Amino acid sequence: MSEKKPLPTPAEVEAMLLRGPYHQWLGIKVIAVGEGTIELKATWREEWVVNPDRRYTHGGILAALVDLTADWALVSSTGRGVPTIDMRVDYHRAAMPGDLTCKGKVVRAGGQFSVAEASVFDGDGKLCASGRGVYLTAPPAPPKA
Repeated sequence: MSEKKPLPTPAEVEAMLLRGPYHQWLGIKVIAVGEGTIELKATWREEWVVNPDRRYTHGGILAALVDLTADWALVSSTGRGVPTIDMRVDYHRAAMPGDLTCKGKVVRAGGQFSVAEASVFDGDGKLCASGRGVYLTAPPAPPKA
């Protein structure tokens, strides 16, 4: 019987995730990591505003948060971020200024391809966006000699 490897800690996942400058810019904090689940917080910034009169967050930011949260929900099985193959996002309400909470979970973990979904909530816990993605979870190719 093979031993199950321990889950990475939130700090370990955050260190991997924050290697990406865009993730740093989004102000990502890893709150919790579970078996096939993750919870992130994105620190709001003024540059997210798409309409200065209405002050809501650009949909591209919400889509990015759905993508990276669903992607990193796979970290308990992959140990790393993985490439996105396909993704869809639904927008439910405007995300007004304030930090956003993102919750992701694995729908199906496969050897080649996996499916995960994520939801983005505002500070009041209201759903702003949700989506689902397909990710390439095959082991990475060995480096070329």
